[in-house]
Amino acid sequence: MSAPDPILELPFDVRPEPEQFLRAALKWHFEPATGSPFWLRIAETLDFDPLTEIRTFEDLSRFPNVANQLRDVPVEDLIPRGYGPKPEITGIYDSGGTTGAPKRVVMLREWADVLVEHSSAQLDAHGVPQGVNWLMVIPSGPHMVGETFHQLVRRRGGLAFTVDVDPRWVKKLIGRGEKAEAELYTEHLIDQLAFTLESQEVGVLMLTPPTLEKLSRRDDLVALVRKKVKAIMWVGTQLDPDTRDLYRTELFPETVFVSGFGNTMTLGHVTERPGLTDDEPCVYDPFSPYMTYRVIDEETGEPVPYGERGRVVMHYVGKSLFLPNNLERDYATRIAPVEGQIGDSIADVAPVKEFDNETVIEGVY
Repeated sequence: MSAPDPILELPFDVRPEPEQFLRAALKWHFEPATGSPFWLRIAETLDFDPLTEIRTFEDLSRFPNVANQLRDVPVEDLIPRGYGPKPEITGIYDSGGTTGAPKRVVMLREWADVLVEHSSAQLDAHGVPQGVNWLMVIPSGPHMVGETFHQLVRRRGGLAFTVDVDPRWVKKLIGRGEKAEAELYTEHLIDQLAFTLESQEVGVLMLTPPTLEKLSRRDDLVALVRKKVKAIMWVGTQLDPDTRDLYRTELFPETVFVSGFGNTMTLGHVTERPGLTDDEPCVYDPFSPYMTYRVIDEETGEPVPYGERGRVVMHYVGKSLFLPNNLERDYATRIAPVEGQIGDSIADVAPVKEFDNETVIEGVY
């Protein structure tokens, strides 16, 4: 095991100087003694030297988008050699599989711990209570969201009740034109959710907009949520502003209502910016400098003006993984960053219609 630059191992609430952090990360990932086999192979094909020619986060756009290679690369090749022969791995996680074979990443323990601490602090900023149980109707299995939120609930002193969601099956149903079957599947999720909500103490409900919409049609469950649940966190698919306002002001006016946005290719998730009014869209600030977003014009590759929509490009830079210049399947509105942040903030996130020559189906997650 090799000793990294200490700047790569800071606590979640200490933000490193960005360019010093970037240089340390590049040295870690591209030195033969510490880099991963995956990136050391790619380095041989580049027409620039990452150690000397990449100086700023803007320079990361020089890297090729290698995300598609994560569909079949051996996951062992993604782990930096600097961790030694027995790195502590918390999970191997797949992307959603919306556009064909899933991409696959490795999460190491030290990043998982930093991510959970950051996420917990964000929930505190929204007034989500600690020491309460969560009921989570989200994907588990190969998907990162299930495991990371299990860790988060434990960190916050609660128990986690779960209903498993298989987003790939729902997308297959919709892709075959079997929308009625997809609707029945969502009702099946509600039936399972109801058993736990009726019998257990639940302080936080975490689910997707399609599932929340189904729940809201059942007066008995709406009454139970109002009685028991202190906070609702919605994740996954998009939620239009009018429906969001309806939930916040009419259906669940006494409940904290907060959204989360996550992405496997940035090894994590964030919650919406605290303090937004009912008239403002959900704005997501990245956990920079580890996760950063850019909103670009697809034709020119240049950033669109603030307030305009464009295609989202994401970078992940950290000790456990390096994944720059990943063109995502989402459009978003470019929002000015908060002070000290690297890259853009984003709002009104919605999928493109087609990605990697595959039709994008949003489904239940």
